[in-house]
Amino acid sequence: SVQQVRIVGADGPQARQIRTALALAARNMTTLDVRLSALKAAVSPYPSVAQLHVTTSFPHTMTIRVHERRAVAVVQAAGTTVGVADDGTVLRDQAVDPSLPSIVLSEVPSGRRVSGAALNDVRLLAAAPSALAAHIEQVSQDPVHGMVVQLRQGPRLYFGDAGQLRAKWMAAAAVLAAPGSAGAPYIDVTVPSRPAAGSGNDAPSQH
Repeated sequence: SVQQVRIVGADGPQARQIRTALALAARNMTTLDVRLSALKAAVSPYPSVAQLHVTTSFPHTMTIRVHERRAVAVVQAAGTTVGVADDGTVLRDQAVDPSLPSIVLSEVPSGRRVSGAALNDVRLLAAAPSALAAHIEQVSQDPVHGMVVQLRQGPRLYFGDAGQLRAKWMAAAAVLAAPGSAGAPYIDVTVPSRPAAGSGNDAPSQH
């Protein structure tokens, strides 16, 4: 029977609850009969848990490594703010990091994941190079420009649809690094092979 349970990797706001749930489930098993489905069921109320990796040491020890989802953005709707992971999972069990980019919606997501345009926004953020991700203030949808990224103290980035996201980010990074783009109010990477830095007064995008 499992008598010693080692749990590593759970360090979020509800880490104690996650560890307790896993330990209780594990002690109903033996080191020769690990029921991963039962362990997953024990932490199903916690969306931050992405995967579990289990090893045992005969006769009585089980080690459970918890792989947690991390928020790439915060969803704001109807006065509520929740984190969302790079796969669209809504992280209601995690504290909100105010420095993350925001996605403004008309209503709070009711399911475990965001969908539609909001999911495309999340995928856009997940594809962002780390050097630029820290400078993203908000992602919104515009009827003319499609997905729009607002950089902190920087230009708007027009991405169009959800295709070729990595190529579009590479194009945006190249234009931002070019001396000639300094002060441009927007950069259009809708066609990543032909990025353009705007020089006129473009109307702000609408949420």
